[in-house]
Amino acid sequence: MALTTVLPETFTRAVAALRAAQARDEIALEEVPAPSRLAPYAFALGATVLRRGEEVTTGRLILLHDPAGHEAWEGDTRLVTYVTAELEPELATDPLLPQVGWSWLVDALDAHSSGYAAIGGTVTQTISSRFGALAADGPPTTDLELRASWTPLDLHLEGHVAAWCALLASTAGLPPVGVSALPCGAATTADRLRMTEAPAWPR
Repeated sequence: MALTTVLPETFTRAVAALRAAQARDEIALEEVPAPSRLAPYAFALGATVLRRGEEVTTGRLILLHDPAGHEAWEGDTRLVTYVTAELEPELATDPLLPQVGWSWLVDALDAHSSGYAAIGGTVTQTISSRFGALAADGPPTTDLELRASWTPLDLHLEGHVAAWCALLASTAGLPPVGVSALPCGAATTADRLRMTEAPAWPR
């Protein structure tokens, strides 16, 4: 007799919400393998963001569920994201970059989700310089890496996916939906950083 595995209803509802998510045209979503050691149940989406036809941002959104609950999560369901974006070189030494990168996530969650708890994460900026045979591949590149996790307050995860997509769009320097992209060089992520005051970190 074949064994059957019944998934928890909370997990199946959460997965259905993630699978139903829709993103703007520049963001391609797909199901990707989820880590198997972080929680008893896991599901993941991968994202690729194009700007002017070039890949500039990639990310993953991982859904974790532990029916027994997790003290550090303050709940039984957790969302984890990893986002990596290639930014303009002049951003490498901008002291506001980590704070602004974090504010993109928090502002998106505040605007789109129905609530969250126990949020935490890191924002890392790096410069990659090429030498020798690789020097001809181009000038130094600046990368932003954001890692974060939070606990949704309910299973209406569509808003959390929308917030994640807004984060991806911000890191990629995409204009708001319905607004035409400015010509190359007209307005960049660096311009947006210069116009943004350093936000307070969430308590």
